[in-house]
This record gives sequence, C-alpha cells and structure tokens, in this order.
Amino acid sequence: MRIQKHKDECCGCTACASICPRQAITMKPDALGFLYPEVDDSLCIDCGRCVKVCSFQKDYETPFKLDSIKSYAGRHQNLMQVEKSQSGAAFVVLSDYILSQGGVVYGVGYADHFRPVHKRATTFEERDEFRGSKYVQSDMTGIIPQIKQDLNECKLVMFTGTPCQVSGVSSFFGKSKLRERLFLMDIVCHGVAAPHVWRDYVGYLESNNQQLAAVNFRDKKHGGWHYGDETFTYVDGSTHVYHYHFYTLMNLRYSCYQCPFTNYRRTSDITVADFWGIEKTCAADLGVDNKGCSLFLVNTDKGVIWFDKAKDTLEYLPVPIEQTSQLHLRVPSVMHKDRAKFENDFATKGFAYVRKKYGEVGINYYKAMFKRKIVKWIYPLAKPILQFCEISN
Repeated sequence: MRIQKHKDECCGCTACASICPRQAITMKPDALGFLYPEVDDSLCIDCGRCVKVCSFQKDYETPFKLDSIKSYAGRHQNLMQVEKSQSGAAFVVLSDYILSQGGVVYGVGYADHFRPVHKRATTFEERDEFRGSKYVQSDMTGIIPQIKQDLNECKLVMFTGTPCQVSGVSSFFGKSKLRERLFLMDIVCHGVAAPHVWRDYVGYLESNNQQLAAVNFRDKKHGGWHYGDETFTYVDGSTHVYHYHFYTLMNLRYSCYQCPFTNYRRTSDITVADFWGIEKTCAADLGVDNKGCSLFLVNTDKGVIWFDKAKDTLEYLPVPIEQTSQLHLRVPSVMHKDRAKFENDFATKGFAYVRKKYGEVGINYYKAMFKRKIVKWIYPLAKPILQFCEISN
C-alpha cells in the first residue's frame, strides 16, 4: 500500500515523504511547479505509512478541537506593526510569544531569488522575513524533519502555513508527546498559485536589466487594507504591479478547488485571517480606519493558552462566531474554465505566450484593471453613504 493520488487529491504538504522509513518518496514538480510525491519502487516496502499520514481528505482528524471555537477581532496595539503587515499583524503577535520563550518559528520566506519556501527562524529579525502574504505555494521540502528535531530538543515550535500544510504537519505528529510543544497557526486560504509561473514572471520583470529588490503581495500604501496592490520594487526605486493571474484563479493548484478545509473544522490551534466584513460586526470600530484587522479563531485548549499569553500586545474584542463567516470558511475557490488550457499552454508554449493570452497584455487584462481602478476610486466615496444607510435601517 503506497501513496497514489490524483492531482486534486494532493496538496504537496510533504508529510508522506517525511514519514517514509526508507526515503522512497521524492517530491517532484509538475509543469507549473507544484510538487507531487513520486515513489521509488526499488525502495518502497509497502508499509502504508504514507497513506495513513495523508490528511487531505474529507474525514481528516481534528483530535484537539474545542467543542466551541472562540473568536476575536484584533490587531497589534502598535499601528506601525499593523502598517507593515497585510491585515492586523496577527502572525507577529503570536510568533512574538514563541520567540520570547526561546522557541522556533517556521514560516514562509524566500530562497534563491524570491522563490517561496518554508524556513526556520530563532530571532525576531529572521522571523520578520515571514511577515506578509505570499500568494505562491511554498516549498516544504525537509521542513517536517527539522520541526521534529527541534521538538526532540524540547524547544517550543510554531509552524504557520496554509490549512493543508498545517494539517499535514498535525497528522505527522498526531497525538504524540511532541505535539504538546508544537503550536500550529493556519490561515483562511484562497488557494496557492503556481511556483513556475511566479518564477518566470520574476524573470520577465527583470528582463530589461532591472533587478528586483523587494516584493509585497499586499501593499497598503495606496488603497489601504481593502484594496492593497501587489507591488514589486526595483533597485532603482521604480515599481510594478502583479495580480491578474492569481485573482482570475487561473493557476491555482488543482487540490485548491477541492479543498476540504474550507470550514470551521480546523487542525490548527489558532486560525487567522483578514477580518473581511468586520464593519457588520460588534467590532466594527477596529476596522473603520482601513489600516487592517485580523480574525482570530481559537480552536484548541492549547490555542486558548497561546492567545491568552500573547494578547498583551493586542487590541481585541470577542466576536460571536456567527459574525465571522468568510467565503473560504464556506466553499473552496471555483476552478477557472481555462485552467487546463492554461497549464497546457504554459508547458508547451511558455510564459510569454500565456502572459499575452491570459495575463497582462490584451483587452481582457485592461478591462480587469479598469474595473479594479474604478472600484478603488469609488469605495472611499461610497463607504460613508453605505454606513449611513446601514445605520438608518
């Protein structure tokens, strides 16, 4: 019995490769750069551990979940921290506590040249690389064994990632004693975009002998929290915007469209997200300035203790769970009708071709960008009117 999955049944968490006692499983990229397990028949002993550890299924286990989730709206008391973060600096608040206890934080940073990978941090400076959204799937190769080593050395460990990545880590450690020192934080996830498309996009951005110096997938400087841009800054200070491929759902991983984690059955200790719709809740004042506010879902007893220890730097309010509903706490992203065509075109004709056909060249792109600009311009003007109407009703 060995891991054999269709593409929509694998999230690339690497739990199967990490648990294999014979190192018979290697994670190999497809045309878009998404990693999938490949079994070496000469090494496999059919022990079945890879199948048992896989949690990407509808009946995944949540052994530590509270009967009643606790939910909060919150953001860092220091607004400078909020401005540097994509929402309310939830990750900073929670990771600050782990680091203050001499612990280790695992999050997504960059390797090579802006290639998203999971990395290890033991200092606040190293941790700061993990701040902010990375809308491309990160490479977790070798991370779970590193976590295990840290836990065996009696360190507190925080791991943060997408719900499927966190579920893979949770399943690997199960109910073992090591799990007691492992703190898991997941996000409410839209889906993860293709690593090779991102790689080639970076190459395209630098094709005129301009070197990228910084990447920000959610820049609040111009549109604020609600309408941040993805800005990419060159060494000379100029910028470029990237978002069309991601927001059309064109190049998400196939499993994202079948995601079993788009609900409140979380495998993490704490779930965080942008608190979209906060203006309709009892915590509306925390989001009125458009600087950003986070949603916290505290899912386990350990999560309750963690939140309580970390909350000293939070401005927060409890919110009824029924006021916390987000789109991707209800349903997965819908597959774009041209998803298969996009992958085939990318694999056979390359990035330049798909950029023209699907991306930022041509009438479809300019129509999308015009619509986005209109919405960004109208929203600040319309918001007071909408709020007045809600009060009147």
